[in-house]
Amino acid sequence: MPLVALAVAALAIGFEQIVQWKYGPMGLVAFAALTIGLKSRNTTISGIGAVILVMLLAQSG
Repeated sequence: MPLVALAVAALAIGFEQIVQWKYGPMGLVAFAALTIGLKSRNTTISGIGAVILVMLLAQSG
């Protein structure tokens, strides 16, 4: 079980670094809002984070 948790944490950190590298500080804020909203089961915060990420993805495409 600790190996699975370690692998998931490594993937999350890697994804966070990719988002920050590609989309800058706003991508990091959006990813943090999405993560915090999902962990606290707050749909407003997670929705805001998701909308910001979608806007960043649409802008770069």
